[in-house]
Amino acid sequence: MASRGSASDLGARVPVDDEVAGSADAMTEPSPIADAIVVAAGSSSRMDGLDKLDVELAGRPLLAWSVAAVAAAPEVARIVVVAAARRRRDLEAATWLPDKIVAVVPGGSRRQESVHAGYAAFAAGDDPPGPERVLLVHDGARPLVSPGLVSAVARATAEHGAAIPVLAVAETIKRLDGELVGETVDRSGLATAQTPQGVRSGLLARAYERFPATGPETWTDEAALLEACRIPVHAIPGEPDNLKVTVPADLARTQAVLLGSAPARLGFGHDRHPFGPGDPLALGGLEFAGAPRLHGHSDGDVVLHAIADALLGAAGEGDLGRLFPADARTPRGIASGELVGEVVRRLAAGGLRPVRVDVTIVAARPRLAGRLDEMRDRMAALLGVRPDAVSVKASTGNLDGLEGTGRGISAQAIAVLGAIR
Repeated sequence: MASRGSASDLGARVPVDDEVAGSADAMTEPSPIADAIVVAAGSSSRMDGLDKLDVELAGRPLLAWSVAAVAAAPEVARIVVVAAARRRRDLEAATWLPDKIVAVVPGGSRRQESVHAGYAAFAAGDDPPGPERVLLVHDGARPLVSPGLVSAVARATAEHGAAIPVLAVAETIKRLDGELVGETVDRSGLATAQTPQGVRSGLLARAYERFPATGPETWTDEAALLEACRIPVHAIPGEPDNLKVTVPADLARTQAVLLGSAPARLGFGHDRHPFGPGDPLALGGLEFAGAPRLHGHSDGDVVLHAIADALLGAAGEGDLGRLFPADARTPRGIASGELVGEVVRRLAAGGLRPVRVDVTIVAARPRLAGRLDEMRDRMAALLGVRPDAVSVKASTGNLDGLEGTGRGISAQAIAVLGAIR
């Protein structure tokens, strides 16, 4: 594939397992020993309608961080990304794809089928992996994995045949009987599994012969498949930050780690409205003459609503609907700029101020590119920050969903708060 840029801006985190990692001298220029599959074909079913892999965190899509971390590990030679069929074409054209990407292939309805699609892409390539070749599988929704952990799993797999990173269970575990506590479970020997998970290609081929990926059995991860085949899986220490983004709240925590900020001072906001009767359109504090108005109790400005929710979330103050209910207590048609102004005043009363806001708008209509700078300046004025502290981007939605088919508009916002000094 053509050059896609590099992952060097990730930085190198410290390897998690000295026994596996070896000496610093040995790590200077390790030879590539692994291929990797990044699985990005999920449905984001618990993300309140968001596609988590497209959400921008610290200026890059979530999936870009996951892929870049894998690519930054020197042990990894090639990467196949397995994507949902609907996003495959856009992903192939993404400018952030690193050079190590050799293919973007469609996934299946289950994780195991998507992993097999990546495995098959390597097997059908010009240089199919031999039986000793290490194959790594990483969740696209784990953007905080360090290149050091990827390297450690690759080397442990080369040594032991299969390896996964794990975290010991620190909390007391209870088995429930309905709404009652049934018993306390002994947590000694229990651990949570992370990715990347590694296996030599020949061992995975043997596992597929016994349990085809399209068979009736469902495996939650690669280690479960190997366990069923009595193939030993070596465990190495994982990383506490290597979380899998599953629900909206995980986005703020992930952003906090990427920015090096305290999680309590970051928030995520999202709003989505269909077009309604009347005009003009209110968006980002601006009016768009001739464009239909968004349906809502207020002026329907989804951009300012998303920002307000992100600010309130960062401050632990709930959401905009709690502060301004959609009933007689809130004037119908109220300008959303007034709502944001009240949110900023509430933050100030609690000793907090907006520091940075990142917004993504999804709308097939109207065309926004020519007014994004004006929108940025207006939002900066409302928030009391410099224009360079506000980032605003727009996407057409690619003919998909309410936004992409021109029936409405949505916006996502991430806000960073700081203390008033």
